[in-house]
Parts: sequence; structure tokens; C-alpha cells
Amino acid sequence: MSTAPARILIVEDERLIRETLLAFIKAEGYGVVAAADGQEALQMLKADSFNLVITDLKMPGRLQGMDVLRAVKEMAPDTDVIVLTAFANLAVGVEAMNLGAFDVLPKPWGDNGYVVWKIRMALEAQRLVTENRFLKRELKAREEFKNIVGTSAPMRKVFDLITRVSDNSGAVLICGESGTGKELVARAIHDSSPRRERPFVTVNCGALPEPLLESELFGHMRGSFTGAVSNKEGLFEVADGGTLFLDEIGEAPLGIQVKLLRVLQTPEFRRVGGTRDVKVDVRIISATNKDLSKAVAQGSFREDLYYRLNVIPITLPPLRAHADDVPLLVQHFLAVFGRKAGKPALTVTPAAMQALQRNEWRGNVRELENVLERVVALAPGPDITLDDVVQWLGGLARGTEPKVPADIPSEGLDLESLIDGIERELLVKALERSGGVKKEAARLLKLNARSLRYRLDKYEIKAGNGAGAGPDDEEDDAGG
Repeated sequence: MSTAPARILIVEDERLIRETLLAFIKAEGYGVVAAADGQEALQMLKADSFNLVITDLKMPGRLQGMDVLRAVKEMAPDTDVIVLTAFANLAVGVEAMNLGAFDVLPKPWGDNGYVVWKIRMALEAQRLVTENRFLKRELKAREEFKNIVGTSAPMRKVFDLITRVSDNSGAVLICGESGTGKELVARAIHDSSPRRERPFVTVNCGALPEPLLESELFGHMRGSFTGAVSNKEGLFEVADGGTLFLDEIGEAPLGIQVKLLRVLQTPEFRRVGGTRDVKVDVRIISATNKDLSKAVAQGSFREDLYYRLNVIPITLPPLRAHADDVPLLVQHFLAVFGRKAGKPALTVTPAAMQALQRNEWRGNVRELENVLERVVALAPGPDITLDDVVQWLGGLARGTEPKVPADIPSEGLDLESLIDGIERELLVKALERSGGVKKEAARLLKLNARSLRYRLDKYEIKAGNGAGAGPDDEEDDAGG
């Protein structure tokens, strides 16, 4: 729940009792308003949102306390209700509790402190339910990732930025290609910050149409649009005191961008169909795989919002820029998926690891993760070989002809991997041309049989992987 003062609605027809409740509850720091009957309460519930409703059981007019209780649970299921009654008996208590009341209190109640204690109990139970809901979501999201894996220079730079920005409340914009781990970095920033005990809430700005995204972010009041059958908290309220992660912010419609800008400037917002401004304390972390500066120039992204979000920029490198981390990532994912599959410790042969390292990984870490999950599920033994991985890979590892660059790029190149890729490709082609006859393949490559076998073993080229390895294992020195 929000860290702002809880809002309480009192529904009581007797003026003295109503004013007494208003006075001592307000003195406790709560935001409290009152209705004189059930009909007035219903109108207030339609126009505003409350954390708790305290209602009398017997009131003049058509709507009684039980009707108010039913209306609250229909319009705002997360709002708790305490029923006051001078006609307390077991049947009344059972009916009220079955309808969802938090408690039933007698009139007169004696000590005001008793009512305050019950209010605190109700609000604390409400907070625990909300936090439990989001903790379950957090645990599910984190079960496969305990931390960010990597020891390369580009990743050490990312770790350093996470450390430096964690204690800062400024907005963070994480940029990088799809699959580079932007949400993982956002979680790491939150978990290292003073907000770590409060919720970390995520929303994908490109996954919902504008009306639904607006409702998801800011909440709505019952009846504000078709299908709004109850009041609903927005994610800004849920994340109050914590962090809201806006993934794919570059996909946010312009209408949503205007409303996000207001929250960042004030910070407050209004629920869809609501009449009251809600203040929040939320740290915003955004992520995108787009170049937002270009989007600003093209008019698809607001310049003022861009500068509000881009207070602290973090750019994540693609996996091909820190291929040295691939072995660590492979070990990490093998351990995760091996445990899930109930398999013993899995190892990767040198040739398979080399293929994984030199693959282009256009989908970055997410693609590597998906490939390894598939490999763990299908691998026949504890040793993951080149045959196990090569069919799922692109570029050099899959057997497409390696291209020798016309020049050495500024960032350099992996000469050994390039030569290995060319050598493996030529071995496969020689075996295909010879119909799998190793003696003929050796002649084509001007190798002796022993040298050919050494290279076939090195690259784990054998029957079944499309190379067409044959039975001819003669020891002569074909091709010398």
C-alpha cells in the first residue's frame, strides 16, 4: 500500500458518533472523511478510493451497513471494512465476516484506543497482503537469476555504475539491445538501494494498448470505462516507496508520455475516472532498445520526458562485445537448468564451448539462455558436445562459411576462432565431397590420416552431424 496517510471513510448516521470518530481518527494522522448514510457513502465510493471503510450496521434509508459492505467488496475488493453495531450477536458477526468484513465492533466501544488498534490491524493486514502478492511475483522472476554474471571489462563497468547509482534517487535510463539483461540491471539497482524493502514493480509499456496501459499505471475508478467493475490501484501506488521499472519505454504512446511527465514533475497523478490527486514517492527506472534521441527528433517521443528519464544513463553491451563472459554464463545456466531438470552436473566439451563463444548471439544473453535450456533438456549425457549445440546456433558455429574480413576492425578480432571456423568448415566440406571416405577427404586437404583424425576429434566431427564421417580409417599418408 501507499506510504501516504491511509484514507478512511466513516459511514454513521448519528452525528455525535460520526464527529467523535472523525476527530480521534484524524488525530492519528489518517486522511478521514464521513458520510451520514449509505447512499452518500455509495456516491463517495464511486468518486474516490479508500483503504478502509468503517460503517454502522443499522442506518435510516434504503442502504444499511451490510449493503455498504457488499458495495465496497464489489467496487474495491482490496478495501477493508469494519462494521459497527449496537445489535451485536453471533449471526450478525458471521454474516459480516462471510461478506468480507475485517471485523465487527460493538457500539459503544468504550476506549477510543481500541478502535485505533483495530484500524491499525486492518491496515497492517492489508499491507501484508499487498506485499505478499508482489513478493511472490518477485520470487518467481528471480528464481533463475541470483545476480548478473560477468567479469569482462564491459561488465565491470556496468557493475560500477550500479554501485554508484543505487543510493541516488535520480531516474535511470537503461539502453541496450534486446536480451542484454536490462531488467536484471534494474533489479540490481533496486536491491542495492535504500528502497530494497519496498516493492520493485515492472510494466512493459509496449505490451498493452494505451487505455489499458493507463489503467495499469495509474489505476481506475469503478465505471470509468467498460469492464471497470471495481476500483483498482495503479502500479504507481503499488510501487510507492519503491521502484517502478518501465520496460520498453520507447513504445509508450504519446498520451501516456504526457501523464508520465506529470508524475515525474509533481510527483502526483489521478486515477482514470478519479477526482483526487494521489501523491507518490517512486524511483523510475526505464529501459529501451531504441535510440530515444532519434525518436525525439522524429517526434515519436517527447523531448521533455526524455530528459526527465535520462538523468543517469546506463548502456549495456551486446554479448558479442564481451564474449569472454560466455563460459561463465554457460556454467551459470547449466547449473540453473540442470537443477530444474534433475540432472547431475553437466560439462561442456572444449569444441562445444568454443562454438558457443564464437556464435554471434544476436539475441544476446536471452538467446544463449534459451539455447542452453533446450540443450540441457535434449542432451543424452552429462557431457555437452558440439553435436548437442551446433544445430541451434547461427553464424560460424552452425557451419555457414566464415567470412574473412577485408580489414581488421577497430575493436579487433578473434584470429584463433576465425581460423578454427574456417578449418572446421573445410573439413566438413571435404567429408561431404568424399562421401564420408576419410582417405579421400585427407587427400583433398593434403593431410595424412593421423592429422585428419586429430582435427576431426578436435572439432567433434563425426557421423550424425551432417559431416558424413565414413569408415575409412587407414593409416597411410594420403596427401602427405
